[in-house]
Amino acid sequence: MMHSSLGVVVGAVSGQSDLPYIWNQATIEAKAIIVFLLCFSIIAWSVIGYKVLQMRRAKRLNYYFNEEFRSQKAVLDIFDRKLQVEGCPLYVVYQTGCVQLDARLKGPGGERRKQNVSLKNMEHVKRAVENVVAQESLNLESGLIWLSVAASGAPFIGLLGTVWGVMSAFAGIAQSGSATLAAMAPGVAAALITTVAGLLVAIPSMFGYNWLVHNLRAFTVGLDNFAQELVSKMESEYLDEE
Repeated sequence: MMHSSLGVVVGAVSGQSDLPYIWNQATIEAKAIIVFLLCFSIIAWSVIGYKVLQMRRAKRLNYYFNEEFRSQKAVLDIFDRKLQVEGCPLYVVYQTGCVQLDARLKGPGGERRKQNVSLKNMEHVKRAVENVVAQESLNLESGLIWLSVAASGAPFIGLLGTVWGVMSAFAGIAQSGSATLAAMAPGVAAALITTVAGLLVAIPSMFGYNWLVHNLRAFTVGLDNFAQELVSKMESEYLDEE
């Protein structure tokens, strides 16, 4: 009896490939969950692709701007030349610090008259630089929540579909009164595919999330180091020590 039932199952599956056959056997609920996970997968891969391109561009611009920054003689040289570097986190930090410092060096008429700033004013500049570093770090981290949700939630969504499908399969067997392998296998196989779909979403999301978090931490450390170096140069050139 077992060999006969198994032959029925193999014969049914051999007529078409595994995935289309399982899809046809899946319930409406399982199909809805698979479609939902497919949309989630598209979002996750889109976030990974966008963040990788964003980080590569930011890394390249940071490198060139850092080279230019280190080659200048005075801390405000690039600012005075009105150089624009869109999409460069280091430039945003530098520009914010220079705007704050320049505002405190100008006289009532708007011209730069002061040669030094007080410790209190330099503290304001430092806080503005620290705030923009935090903001740039948040901008780089934006979107990662989708990868975190996909990595942690997709397996459970898939498991929900599997449990629901198995429950429906056993309910159908109970109603038909036939507990053969031929009656059970299609429903169970269709139920298990939702777990597979959930794992296919979660695994790349997990690896992508961990890789991006590691690189973003390196970016944040680089921004912090640059901000400290920038403030240090400003203090050495413009801080009134009296």
